[in-house]
Amino acid sequence: MISRPFFLSLCLSFLLVLSACADGSVPALQGVVTWVYDGDTLNVDSVGKVRLLGIDSPEKEHSSRDLYLTEKGVSAAKQRQIYQAAKAFNIKQVKGQKVSLTLDDPPRDRHGRLLAYVHLPDGRLLNRILVEQGLAVVYRRFTFRMKEDFLAAEVRARENGRGLWAE
Repeated sequence: MISRPFFLSLCLSFLLVLSACADGSVPALQGVVTWVYDGDTLNVDSVGKVRLLGIDSPEKEHSSRDLYLTEKGVSAAKQRQIYQAAKAFNIKQVKGQKVSLTLDDPPRDRHGRLLAYVHLPDGRLLNRILVEQGLAVVYRRFTFRMKEDFLAAEVRARENGRGLWAE
């Protein structure tokens, strides 16, 4: 039989590990990026398809997802240009690189892709960099832990005329 003090210390240890993972301070997963699909989706070995959490990059072809940017004055042609730029940026930054993934809630989207914050080998956050460069916008439909930070980065990108927001 397990003693009460041992059981309590085991529960406390479990809660400490769980809370460390929940606040994002501990990377949940690591792997090498083997493929870049576009500006917000990668393939990471041993993990599979990863959707960059909290951001939305333009699609390769016109879609209903263009509406938000169109309403903000970004033409369809500009969106296709930024699609190419975001994909090229990701290829240069992460393809073949080992990245760390931090999860939020929920861990997967409706397509089964892992939703993650992608940390570069130097510790910078790819999701935020894409927004700062104007290569993606903040995904506004859902809440996520870093939403306010990403919204501030998007404002800076707009004010500085970066990427999508360039004249």
